[in-house]
Amino acid sequence: MRPETGQQGKQKFLFCTPIHSNTKDRRTPESPEDEAALPAFFICTLPHLTSAQRSGSYEGETNMGSPKSTASDDKAEINENVDTPSSTISDASETEKAAATSIAPPPAAPPPQADGGSRAWLQVLGSFIVFGNLWGFTFAFGSFQTYYELTFLPNQSSSTISWIGTVSTFLLIVGGIMSGPFFDRGYFKTMLFAGAAIETFSVFMLSLCGEYYQLFLSQGLLMGLGNGLLYVPGLALVGRSFKTHRSIAMAITTCGAPVGGIIYTLVFEQLISRMSFGWTVRVMGFVMLGSYLIAFPLLLFRANNVGNLSSGTKRKLIDLTAFRDLPFCWYTLTNFFIFLGYMIPFIFMASYGQTALGMTRSKALNVIMIAQAASVLGRLVAGQTAAKVGVMIPWVTCAVCSGVFCIAWVGVDSVGAFIAYAALYGCFSGALIPLPPSVFPVICPDTKVLGARLGMAQGIGSIASLIGSPIAGALTRINAKDSPGGVNYIGLQLFGGVTMVVGGCNLVGLWWYLVKKRGAKTLI
Repeated sequence: MRPETGQQGKQKFLFCTPIHSNTKDRRTPESPEDEAALPAFFICTLPHLTSAQRSGSYEGETNMGSPKSTASDDKAEINENVDTPSSTISDASETEKAAATSIAPPPAAPPPQADGGSRAWLQVLGSFIVFGNLWGFTFAFGSFQTYYELTFLPNQSSSTISWIGTVSTFLLIVGGIMSGPFFDRGYFKTMLFAGAAIETFSVFMLSLCGEYYQLFLSQGLLMGLGNGLLYVPGLALVGRSFKTHRSIAMAITTCGAPVGGIIYTLVFEQLISRMSFGWTVRVMGFVMLGSYLIAFPLLLFRANNVGNLSSGTKRKLIDLTAFRDLPFCWYTLTNFFIFLGYMIPFIFMASYGQTALGMTRSKALNVIMIAQAASVLGRLVAGQTAAKVGVMIPWVTCAVCSGVFCIAWVGVDSVGAFIAYAALYGCFSGALIPLPPSVFPVICPDTKVLGARLGMAQGIGSIASLIGSPIAGALTRINAKDSPGGVNYIGLQLFGGVTMVVGGCNLVGLWWYLVKKRGAKTLI
């Protein structure tokens, strides 16, 4: 509402019609680009307005000049709603028609979703199942690594075999970055059905494989591409449905990853000694197919938050100016070192138990399941701690402790100590996946490039996941002649531990810089 002074010193007020009837206590972005720049996994809780609606809030100012008006004009304007000449109405209608034909506003986006509710919690359950499939097979790759290395492909080195799992993980993360914009534009159903079909198809194709290149194509490339379509959309859908309890909902969703790892590892461990490799993998494929059929209605039945919520503004995938921003480079380097060693214990833990400690395959795979179960506890505790004291304290603690435990793995020479190590590493390393994106808005406060820069940081981190385990596998061949099974794990253990400790120390430096130079709160 804006005053305008007439000739006789009186004030008249021009009113702007509200865009929404429930816009109280809401804040709109400064520009459409601000809202569109947010990635799918940083769901904006602000009202989604079209560009025409935003400009409509200033409609009254476009014709506000400062001509002097007479008292009769004032009286006519005050009584215009009571007795308006027909000529004025016709002129106004012609003007509106001309404006409508000259500028066609884009279709209005769906309104913001409600906060929580039974429908939203059912979607959390559905996303939990999806995460159990796409990350569960990734965490269960340690069981495949051991079987391939000792039984199925004995002529291939540990480093060569590990490329299968790391390529799948790399494509999962990179594909998730690329699928975020498609989710924003309303293609969630398409990506859900396509991703589930590709992943399930890759598992059944895996059951027919007998050569290394076939395993690489099915379990590495094809499965990674299918998982990439499901990674970010599963998280973003939950983010659209919650505001108050979003952190809890996200923590429950990501816990599907270690739970799925436990289930697939258990199925593999129980069946591989009773059935052939082909039928063991087929059973895992049927488990995956059945779980997806349960997840589909949980995610989609009567769901109204899977539509197009983008503002129509194109979003960058790469922002080269980010490399001139010290906090961004610091954050990216930190994640690179952490993820360089993160997956190494999960992949090589079972083979270490069998070759170095003489454990049976069943007991060695049970150790992996213990680590994955402890990861569930670690994620939940870290999420609650982050809500109380900020992200940086649990992030630094988990990164440094995970590296220390990996170095301490060198001294493990008994089954009991091995189990204790697996539980501790699983508990502290579990939080290294969900915590880093939570602090990124402090690293990059500019929402116009936040999505692009977060995607770049995640993409560089995925390169570390791609090369970390093959490097560690190659290190097992150094001075391996006198080692049990012809494999020396000391180089692998030190490489994984040192890289994560370096990442944790680097994170302390980033924390100091944000507090001292950026003026961030101590408890970020």
